[in-house]
Amino acid sequence: MRQIFLLILLFIVGNWLVKAVRRAESKASARTGSASSGPAAGDAQRASKAAQLAEPMIRCAECGVHAPKSDSVVVAGQPFCSADHAHRHAARPSGRDAR
Repeated sequence: MRQIFLLILLFIVGNWLVKAVRRAESKASARTGSASSGPAAGDAQRASKAAQLAEPMIRCAECGVHAPKSDSVVVAGQPFCSADHAHRHAARPSGRDAR
């Protein structure tokens, strides 16, 4: 029974050490700017940075909610969070009709 506990303990300590070494390597590579040499490493870093960039947000002209630009609807130069809000905004009276 004691041997089983010892094996489990060694397994846990081993995993912890492997993770600590990987964290140290990733911090060191982040400081130097590259994890490996060659043009493929630069392409991989640019791709990972591009994937981390946030999508631009727009503010709905009807309700004021911020929505991703790819999900927005633009009507007459005004952005909307949905087609329903664009229709509702277009149906609203304007000018002299608003009185």
